[in-house]
Amino acid sequence: MSAGDRVELAATTVRPPTLPRRLVARPRVAARLDAAMEASHRFLLVSAPAGSGKSTAVAAWLDGRPEPAAWLQVEAGDADPARFWTHLVAAIDQVVPATTRSVQPTVASTGGDADALVPTLVNALATLDGPLIIVVDDHHLIDNPRVHAGVERLVELCPDHVTFVLVTRSDPPFRLGRLRVRQQITELRAADLRFDAREAGELLDTVDAALADRMCERTEGWAAGLVLAGISLASSPDPAAFVERFGGDDTLVVDYLTDELLGTLDSGERQRLLETSLLERLNGPLVDAVCGTSDGATWLRQLAAHNQLVIGLDHTATWFRYHHLLRDVLRLEAERTMAERLPAFHLAAARWHHRHGDLDIAIDHYIDAGELETAADLIGEHATQLLNGGQIFTVLHQLDRLGDLPERNSRGALVRGWTDLVTGRLASAERWFDIARRHDDGTGEGIITALGIMIRIAQGDIAGGVAFAEATVPPTESTQAVALGAVWTWAGRHERARPFLDLAAELAASEPSDFAASVGAAFDALSCLETGATLAAEKQAAEAIDHAATSGVAETPHLALAHAVHSATAHDAELEARSAKRAVDLARRSSDLTLSAYVLATAADVLARAGDATGEALLREARTLVDQASDPGIAATTLSRVESRHGLASPPDPHPSVVEDLTDRELAVLRHLPTTRSQREIAEALFVSLNTVKTHCRAIYRKLGVNDRKAAVQRARELDFL
Repeated sequence: MSAGDRVELAATTVRPPTLPRRLVARPRVAARLDAAMEASHRFLLVSAPAGSGKSTAVAAWLDGRPEPAAWLQVEAGDADPARFWTHLVAAIDQVVPATTRSVQPTVASTGGDADALVPTLVNALATLDGPLIIVVDDHHLIDNPRVHAGVERLVELCPDHVTFVLVTRSDPPFRLGRLRVRQQITELRAADLRFDAREAGELLDTVDAALADRMCERTEGWAAGLVLAGISLASSPDPAAFVERFGGDDTLVVDYLTDELLGTLDSGERQRLLETSLLERLNGPLVDAVCGTSDGATWLRQLAAHNQLVIGLDHTATWFRYHHLLRDVLRLEAERTMAERLPAFHLAAARWHHRHGDLDIAIDHYIDAGELETAADLIGEHATQLLNGGQIFTVLHQLDRLGDLPERNSRGALVRGWTDLVTGRLASAERWFDIARRHDDGTGEGIITALGIMIRIAQGDIAGGVAFAEATVPPTESTQAVALGAVWTWAGRHERARPFLDLAAELAASEPSDFAASVGAAFDALSCLETGATLAAEKQAAEAIDHAATSGVAETPHLALAHAVHSATAHDAELEARSAKRAVDLARRSSDLTLSAYVLATAADVLARAGDATGEALLREARTLVDQASDPGIAATTLSRVESRHGLASPPDPHPSVVEDLTDRELAVLRHLPTTRSQREIAEALFVSLNTVKTHCRAIYRKLGVNDRKAAVQRARELDFL
């Protein structure tokens, strides 16, 4: 698929459905919606059961309005906050380009955190010169409270010239009472959407008025029932008898679809409908790939021309979808009659979407096809992009669908580990790290070790991270290079960090990876600051912040480092204080103990020098973090230096001179002695041989003056080594 085709497929979620060729005017519905606009109601709720004609009615109304209208067609995957807001911002950008340019980076870097992004979006909408209508269709598919809360907040804060329309089968969990009291809402329900006799007669124009009236009564004006009736009435030998036996509720209509509509099709037509029912969207080449045909595009266009339950998604008659009622019936029938063949159809769909770059869809089809290993590999390839874009829920959903496969699959376990690290579940991340190592075939050693390094840093165990770094293979990906540069920087070994930080920048540019570029630059700034290269530190910090702001990772917690360095090098009191507070804000979102301790200490120094009373509180907070860490590296020395500068007593030296100093390697082994791990397991964790661990243990016992492991742990705790 060309780049243009790929954009067109994505665009089907951010434009209204194509209106039916024989569109029935709904003046009553349009009048209600027009009145809402005249009354400046900020929220229009169109809530009614499936088949009520909600989407078509709203799309037809918009077609006659002068205001630009952004349309988002919700899908099940939009329950991920980052994905929902990404799509909503894209929909707005379709009709008012550049207005939301400042919003998308916030969406990606906050993981769809409404508290951070809704004010940014509202501010962007406030700059519009004229009115805007925003429509969210099929909102009932979203079951995430975080998305609901964000949308409700957006409705409350939207400028007066923005109208929000929600199309749904069930009411959202909003405080609708407040909007009613404030007279800010118009509600259209099933009763408002029912066809009257005139509208039914226009829809059923192949029968006389009396039969149309009777059908309107039988269906109680239900749009889907009337559409289905119209399909069969045109060819019925006895229209009157058909009208009398036609049921008007959704249960009977489902029976009708199964028995009458599918039952009257020739076997080839019926077969193709069933085979394609597993697709959310269809185009000709995709139909051909799944069904083994060559006329898919023509078939779809002809199908849509004669069946209002096949809905066009663009203006070029390329992409279509089945009406929800028809799709559900087709899927049930496919499960009943050809369940054993469905995996093959899913596999064909997966391969087509994979070839054309639609990885989310491909993953779901691979899983439905039973190709879990392939799905796990694809998740591994795709996860970095999703995680950097904040779509954590999407990754977790994909992993959950793999069942217990990640327990025995290195790629799946690795993604689980990175996801848990990002979300602060460090113990779980370490478990998945161990599983990934155990099942690795040698091809993933570098990126798996990078995960281990970042876990150790987050735990405040720099010595453990260094042990991993010394045993790993040369990096081939930017993420690996960043991890290695980071751990050597935290260890104060800046000469070891420099080559990896330079390589990280090079790899990030070629991959490309905005996340690695920004985070790598932040560690580069930190390393420059710690080695006294103040001007270079200021330049690198500014570059990291600017790159993050333009690439969608500005809210990444690791950018706290760049802001902290900027606060220490800005040479402008107001700018220094602002950068320090920004650094603290980002650090508080991080589960990285080492990073948080360093940032809080640095920000405390800047704020205390400016006379800000929060500086001392930040120092106490940083001290608490450092005391929790086994080896926080330069975060500890930085904190001690700041405490001394501001006249605060530092705690006693955690490594008293009465004991011979332990080497970094010995400290790394010592951290594992309180655990239940055997010496062999410790060796595996540190990527060293069993004999090496035994040698380190003997040295530890000698230096601590003990004879066994239990005594070593007790003595180490007395001396604050643990």
